[in-house]
Formats: sequence, C-alpha cells, structure tokens
Amino acid sequence: MERISADCAMEWSIELEKAIRSRKQGRAIEAILQIGPRIEQWSREPESNIVTLDMFGLVPGEDRLFANTILLRLADAFRLGDNLTRLSIARVFLSELKHRDKRNCKKYKGLLSKARVPNHLELLARVKTVFDAHDIESRAYALVLFGCWADFAKDNAQIRYLILSSLLSSHDLEVKASLFAAGCFCELADDFASVVLEMLAALLTSSEISLAVILAGARTFAKLGSSYSVANKAYKIGLQMVLDSAVEDFVVAMLFSLSKLASTSTSLISEQADLLLSFLNRERTSRVQTTALRCFHFLITKGVCPVTVDLTKALLCLIDEPKLPSAMQSEALRILHKILLYVVPPLQYVELHEFSKLFAIAENVLQYPISLKNHLAIHFLVDLACTIKESTQIVKDVYCSYSVPSRVVSLIIDQITLLVKQLLESCQTDSKAFEDIQMLLKLLLDVVDKHSQLGVLVLNNISLVIKNLVNMIDDNITVSYQAEISNHENVYYKGEKSRPVISKVLHKVYRFMVTFLENLNKAGSINSEIFQEVKLLVEFVCECSLFDFFTYTTYSFLLYNHNFRGCFMNESNDIWNHNNNSGVVPHDCFVKHEIDTLKCMQKRFTEAENWHAYKAGAHAANQGAWITATLVFGKLSSKVKSDTFSSWLKFLFQYAHFEGRIQLLLLPKQASTLVDCLGSNTFPITFSTDDLNNNDPSIEGNINISKYSETVTGAYGELCFSIGTLETAVTTRQAFCFQRWFLYLRAKVLENMVDILKAVRIILLNLDNCKNTVVESNHMLECVKSFQEISQISLQLKRLSQELDLIGMSFIDMDREGSKFISFLAVNCAVLAFTAGFVVYITNAHVNEDVTGENADNLQALVLQNLIGRLWHIDQQTRNHLSTLLNIIDKPKNCFHPHSDFQTMATGSEDKDFLSACSYAVSGIVCWLNEVKVYDKTLYKVSKNGLELLLNIAMKWLHSPFRVPKYFFKVRQCIGSELFAQNEDTRNQSDLSVLPGSCLSLNLCVQLRNVPSNLRLRLKKFYCILYCRLSFQEPRPSDDKEKTPSAYQAWKDDDFVEMNNDLFCYLANCNATKMRRRKGGRDDNDGVVRAFVNFELNEKGQGFSKCMLDVSDFPAGCYRIKWHSCCIDSMGSYRSLLPLNMGPVITIHKFPLG
Repeated sequence: MERISADCAMEWSIELEKAIRSRKQGRAIEAILQIGPRIEQWSREPESNIVTLDMFGLVPGEDRLFANTILLRLADAFRLGDNLTRLSIARVFLSELKHRDKRNCKKYKGLLSKARVPNHLELLARVKTVFDAHDIESRAYALVLFGCWADFAKDNAQIRYLILSSLLSSHDLEVKASLFAAGCFCELADDFASVVLEMLAALLTSSEISLAVILAGARTFAKLGSSYSVANKAYKIGLQMVLDSAVEDFVVAMLFSLSKLASTSTSLISEQADLLLSFLNRERTSRVQTTALRCFHFLITKGVCPVTVDLTKALLCLIDEPKLPSAMQSEALRILHKILLYVVPPLQYVELHEFSKLFAIAENVLQYPISLKNHLAIHFLVDLACTIKESTQIVKDVYCSYSVPSRVVSLIIDQITLLVKQLLESCQTDSKAFEDIQMLLKLLLDVVDKHSQLGVLVLNNISLVIKNLVNMIDDNITVSYQAEISNHENVYYKGEKSRPVISKVLHKVYRFMVTFLENLNKAGSINSEIFQEVKLLVEFVCECSLFDFFTYTTYSFLLYNHNFRGCFMNESNDIWNHNNNSGVVPHDCFVKHEIDTLKCMQKRFTEAENWHAYKAGAHAANQGAWITATLVFGKLSSKVKSDTFSSWLKFLFQYAHFEGRIQLLLLPKQASTLVDCLGSNTFPITFSTDDLNNNDPSIEGNINISKYSETVTGAYGELCFSIGTLETAVTTRQAFCFQRWFLYLRAKVLENMVDILKAVRIILLNLDNCKNTVVESNHMLECVKSFQEISQISLQLKRLSQELDLIGMSFIDMDREGSKFISFLAVNCAVLAFTAGFVVYITNAHVNEDVTGENADNLQALVLQNLIGRLWHIDQQTRNHLSTLLNIIDKPKNCFHPHSDFQTMATGSEDKDFLSACSYAVSGIVCWLNEVKVYDKTLYKVSKNGLELLLNIAMKWLHSPFRVPKYFFKVRQCIGSELFAQNEDTRNQSDLSVLPGSCLSLNLCVQLRNVPSNLRLRLKKFYCILYCRLSFQEPRPSDDKEKTPSAYQAWKDDDFVEMNNDLFCYLANCNATKMRRRKGGRDDNDGVVRAFVNFELNEKGQGFSKCMLDVSDFPAGCYRIKWHSCCIDSMGSYRSLLPLNMGPVITIHKFPLG
C-alpha cells in the first residue's frame, strides 16, 4: 500500500526542520525547494477522512497538525532567513499556485485553503513582520506570499491594507508585487476587486509610473472578472484606456486582458470583436495586428466570438498580403480554420466569389518549404473538403467545380513526397519529418472517410510515393557512385544508411493502408479496382531489394487482410465474386498466397534482423497466417540465449504450430499442396499429412466427425503443452496475464468443441442404427447420456462467453480491433451455447421419452438471456425470432439485460458475415421448432435435424479464421488493482476477526497498478465487491507464511464471473429489489455474503472506503474473502480490473468457555 502525503508529513516536517537548522551552506534552500513538489502533491490529494487515517494509523487531526507545522516552519524561515531563502519560499508557493485549477479558483480545497489552515493568522503575522521591518525586495516577496495565500488571507483587513497601500509605493518592484497580490485577491473577493479597480484606473493614468508597472497593471485587468458588475465596469475603463493610449506595449497587454474579461460576459463579446477588428487595419503595426489575431483565436476557440462577413474578409486580406510577416498570416489562417471547425453552418460568411480566392491562397501556401504555415494550410484544406459537404447546395456546386477532394489528396501526396526527400537526404531516424508524414497520412484518411469514392486515386498516389522513394534511393546511390567511383564501400554505405529511414516510412504507410482498407470496408467501397491496386503495390514492394524483412512480410499480408475475405478475386477466372458470403478467403487463393509468402520469407530470412523477424511473426499471427508464424518463431527460438526469451519464443513456436494444425484441418485438398511445399523447401517445420482432411466440409453430408474429433483432440494436447512452456517463462505473478488467460479460454472452448462433436456423433450413430424401429433401451441410454453432456457443455460455453466478455473488459489498454475480435469469440460461444441448449430443450419437449433426465427449462432461460443482449439489435427478423423463443420458455423480457454493445462494433463485411451466421443459428432453431410440431413424437424424427443444425454451427465456428489480437504480443505487466483491508477496530487493525453472530467492519484501500501515463481513457468511478461463502473456509493459518499471492490466478477462480456479474448488475441498478437486499450483506438462498463499496481515487490511483460484511451466520473458522473491482472510464464504459492480489482471510473466533 503506497503511502499518502499525510502519512509522510511527520518525516517531511522533521527533515525540513533539520535542514533549516543545518549550518551547511545551501542545505536549507535545498530542503525548501524539495518540500515544494511535496506540498503540490499533498494539495492535489483529497483531505484525509477517518478511514484513510485509520488505514495508516493516524489519529484525527494529525495530518492537519503536521501540515500546519510545515507551513509554520517555512514562515519562520521566511522571517529569519535572507532574501535568497525568501525567494526560494516564494517559488515554492508560486509553483503550488500555478498548478491549481484556474477555472474553479473559488472552489479551491487544497492544502492552502482556509478550511485546512486553522492557524493562518500565525502564518500571516510572521510574514507581515518581514513586510514591516525589511527592505523593498523582502516586502515584495511578502506580497507574493500574500497573493499565494489569498484563500485564507483575503478577508484579513490588515493584509488588504498592506496590498492597497503598496500600490502607491514609489518602488516599481513593490508595486508590481502588490499588483500580483491584488489580482489574486480580486479573483476571490468582489468587494476588494471594486476598490482595486478604482486605484488601478488612477495608477495607470498617472504620468509618474514606469512602463513595467503600466504593463503589470494592464495584466491585472484580466483578473477583475469575478462578478458581472465588476467585469463590465473594468472593461469600460480598460477600453477607454486603449483608445486613448499611443503606447504599443500597453495596447498589446490590454487587448489580451480585455479579451479575457469579455469572454466572461456575453454582453461584452460583440464590442470586443469590433475593437479587435478595428486593430486589423493597415494603419496598425504588425505586432498589434498579430495580437488582435491571437485574441480572436482565443475567443473563437472558447466559442463566444461572433463571426461576420467583415471578419472573414479581413482575414482573407491578411493571408493574401505578401508583405506581412509569416507568423501573422499563419495566425489568420489558424482563425479561418477555427471558424471552419466551430461555426455552423461552415462558410456561410464567405461569399462565393471569394471561395476560389480562399482555396487558391491556401493552395499557394503549400508551394513554399515545410513550415507551420504549411501545416495550417493543409489542415484547413482537409477540413474544408470534409466539412463543406454539409453546406448549402450553392456552396456544394462551387465546391464540386473545383474538385476539392481530389486536389487536396494530390496536395497531401506532394507534401509527403517532399518530406520523404528530406529524410533520405538527412538519413535521421528521429527527425520530426516522420511525425509530419504521420500527420499527413491521418489527414488523408479523414478525406477518404468522407469521400470513399477516392479510394483508387489514393492508392495510385500512395504507390507513387513508394515508387518515388525507390527512385530517389537509386538516384542517390548513382550520384554517390559517380562521385566516388573508386570507393565502392561508400556507395554501399549510402544505401545501408538509408535503410532505417526507408523502413520507418514504409511502416507508417503500411499502418495507413490497414486503416484505409478498414474504412473502405466499412463504407462498402472495397471492389476489384481496389484489390488490383493493392495487389500491384504488394508485388512492387516484394520484388524490390531495398526493403527489410519486416516490410516484406507486412506488405505481403495486405492481400491476406480480412477486408478482402468477404469479396475475394477469383484470379483463375478473373471474376469478382460478390456472392461469397462465407467470410473466408477461397482455399486455392489462400494456399497459393501462403506458399508465395513462405518462399519469399525463406529467401530473405538469413539477412533479417532478429527484431524485424519477431515483428513479422507477430504480424503473421495477428493475421491468422499460422504456417508463416510457425516458420518465423521456429527459426528465432533456436537463436535466442536468454532463458526467459527462449521460453517465450518456444511457446510461440509451439502455439503457432498448434494453430497451424487446426488451420490445415480446415483446408480439405489444398492443404496437401502446402504440406508438400513445406517438405520440399527444407523449412524447419513439419506438419503431418495425418492431420489433413480429405473431405470438403462445405459439401453437405461430407463432414467426417471422427476425423475432426481425433485431429482437434491431438492439437488440444499440443496447446496444453505450449501453455506449460509459457508458465516456465513466468517470473512474476503479473507476467503474461493476458496470454495465460486467453490461452486458458482457448483451450476450454476447444475442449468443449471436441465434446460436442463426440456427443453428436454418438447420438446420430445410435439413431441411425434404429431409424425404422423403436429405439432400444441401450441405445436410448446412450442418447440420454449424450444429451445430458450437451446440456452441461451448453452451460460451460455460456460461462466461457461471459469470461471472454470479462477478458475484453479487463485489459483497458487493448486496441479496439483486439477488443472487437474477443467480442466475436464471446458471441461465437454464446451462439453455440444457445444452439446446444435449445437442441436439448426442444428435443425433450417434443418426444415421448425424457431424454435429459431433468427439466431443461432453466438452461434455456440462461443461454437465451446470455444471447439476447448481444444480438437483440442486429435486425428486426432476429429480434422477432428471439421474442418467439422468449414466449416459448415463458420468461418475462424484463429479466434479460444486454451484456455488451457488440452489434455497434460490427460494420465491415467480415463483421456482417459473422452477424449473418449468428442470425442463421437463431432462425435455424425457430424453423426447426416449427417443423417438429408436425413430426411423429419419436426421438429420431425430432432430434435429427436439430443435431445436424448444431453440427453445422459447430463446424462454422471451427472454420472461422482464428487469429490473436496485437495485444497478445504486449508482455508488459497488465493494469490491475490491489486490495488492502484492516479491521476498523484501530486497537488491533491487522487482526481481521470477530466473534460469532457479529458483523465485520473493515477499512479498505484499493491501489491501481501499472497504469501507463499515456492511457487514452481516464478512470473515473471505482467500485469493488467483497464476496464470501461458507465453502471458502480455510485451515487456520500457522506461523509460516500463507499461500503466496504469486500462485493466485484470478481467471481460474470459479466465482470470478459471478462476482463480475454481481458488480455489473449493482452498477446498472439491475433487479433493484434483489440488489438492495444483497447490499445489506447476506444472501440466504446460497449462503453468500456480499458487500459493494465505492472509492474516490486520488492522483496515485489510490482510494479509501469502509464496509460492513455480514458474517453473523458463519460458524467459527477462517474464511477467505474473494474480491473483484471495476471502474467507469471517461467514456462511460464499464471496465473490469484484474485483482493482482488475493483477498484477506478473516477469522471468526469461538466463544470463550465459561
């Protein structure tokens, strides 16, 4: 448990006291500057409550006592020290002031708020002593401290008088310090602001003050907006001063202050806009004009500035004026860009005859060398191309006549080409030009996102960029060769030196291509032209000898990209297959592409760097190319020396080999070609022809269940072996959490799949043996046993779907594509569980015999509930089918709750094919249900079609392409939380024990762990569930250590899913009556006690709370409390957090005898 500032305060206070008393020169100042960040950290933390104090063994008020002690010691050091010491102390409090939230200064609750400094009069008295008795510099430092302490000093009459009297001082330093303090007071006290305004007006109109004081006074005007009346009066006075002044520095400072004042009052905005517009004329200096533009930018960004035709004309004139400084033109262009983004509808203030001028100006800017102005111009043109589609028809007609989108695409490509040329000349891999290229590619995506018809044009231009890159390299090498023809090594070095630059550029282009194809897929714009352009690009890259191994691999897999799987080119007939709804690449094309890739990789592998080869293997696994991944990881595993890395690579090789066996099983006849190729090219991997399936499973009635079961069972053993290899690489309890959990679920799903195939095979075999006769008792027993197995498998698959949901929610930093893939797997399991469960239920309901041995109604409610939340919004037909099934099982709809927004994620062709397969399963069950009503009530007639439907859906699941998320190869420690518990009885906090019949009151602390600083989501609300039951009893702990937390694997806990479901329902306020009862603590139906707790996290990701656990019915003994936590992120989504430590053990003592 990390310590909080309040717990460290005593140590900090002692350290500060020792340092201040130290005779070592400079030690006092060093300690004062060291306490500064600590005060800032403490000020940001919420004030400690009773739970927090108890957790750290502090008595109430102790934290406040030491905080005030530290402040008093600093005040004493300020009083007794020299000016260098005073300067250091002033810097400490200025830094704390700088880090406050300026938008809510009146709601400040930090360490220096009045409520947390009870002895503030002592602090003020010590600093006032310095002000009264020392030199001007010391008086200035004292005024600065008064300003920093404004929250508790603002109501002190003596301090107010000191500040106001200092405004009349003859010393500039003292006046500027008093202006600073006055500004801090004005933000909090309206009455003081009124007085300061009167004195400020007189001060700034005096002819005896210096320019430095005038500028400080002008900046103070910006702080007079605490109330409407003061702000309005201050604005009028300041406006008149600006109009009457001829001092440029003063005008510049006042324009900023007046803009800030005007932004607080809608009645002042129009007047300020007119004032700023008057300063844009040519009579003003460029500095004043630039200031006016910056003020316009400030107001428009805040969304309060009115946009007029006069403003847009003035901005256009500034941009088109060649004699003006580039910085001013950039600012004008930036404002026009803001108008385009923030004003609705866009361009309503640009006359049509000026449209061409506007576009030409921005286009002309791009002809000059790369600069800020270029970036602004290209952003402007891109947003123009994206936004103007929403304008009036007249503007659209003008827009179309200029072919804006295609011209913008060409301009972006020209900029990228220039940047690539710069990179090749400098050969610097850390150049800012890479960021510029990435920015331009992102802008290109924005254009295509709005204009998907430009896909072919964009691909042509991207191919042109890569070809120009190759030509530039060849030209450089040729020039170098001609200049240094006598030294061939220099020529070789020139090409080698540019390789890292080439690789980095090509990688950014590749990432662009993946997102680009994904966006086109979502828009339904993937067609034969797109495919041919991508194919030509891939062929060009693979035939070029300048690129590294990773580049070859990634580009070769562009054709294997799943975006082409829904509509793949049948190259043998040159026919575009629009009717292929399987979502799977045709086998012939896949095998041919895999063989070509393997040959290319084998040829170039010897020259590849290990890191590039590893990335290539990871990419192949992410694309589902398991044969290629096996080749790469097999070769790398023989090279590595480290034990940990060796175990990791051996695991990857074994796992890829397992997936390769499954993949070969799915290729009926083409797989033998691939296996022969592997044998004939001396690849370091082999696959047995025994694993191959000679029958095409796509042909009805051609499924060899026995062959599938045998092969998948053998592969399952290999998967378990690879998991064992991974376990040997685990060095800490948090290592490979995602990988181990993901593979654990993969193994469980595969195990259930094999069991389904075996059970279906047994039932069909027994039914076929007696299709025309009465079912014999021994055959009936076999069928009943297998139907019962299918019932259990259905429940297990339902649970696995929930676990897959949970793994998708538990790794917050996973990419969106990975989360979507895991959601697909979860829905797959839910559909399979639903189909298996309803096959048992309908069979049992429509035959004369009881084939399940128990009522299957509850099973159907569970599997249907699990499916409805996932598929309810796919389409109206699916919803109708699900409603029909709801009515059949006679369960009210209000007990079924959506578990995910899976359907909102499905937008591409592969996604739609997948959803179509889900709809097929639901409609298949409903159709079969209608058919069985007219059948004879015999087991054979009723169950035959249902079992074949289950088999078909199982085979569809088995044949769906399997790949691992990119997150699988991120081996950093996962984001999670730890729980710390103490007894509320502060006399014996570590003893978590109570007497029988009593409730246990706990103080709790949760601590987030491993949260990266660049996490795109902010974790806001935090919740936790404590969970205990009688069966969690453990032996009484001995003096030896308990079971170490390193052995704890939360995902293997049988109660993990239930705890998450309880927590989710609690937050969703689902089944409110039941949850209210549970919140009380005890559930009499299942002997479980639960407690729900919410936390407020500080900046360290640490929260404190308390709860009451009702264990009054538990007999004497020791019990493990299990726990789980979650949070709500900044997007309002539920996020599970993996528990990184085991829950505490509580003890219920026996009553003492006698």
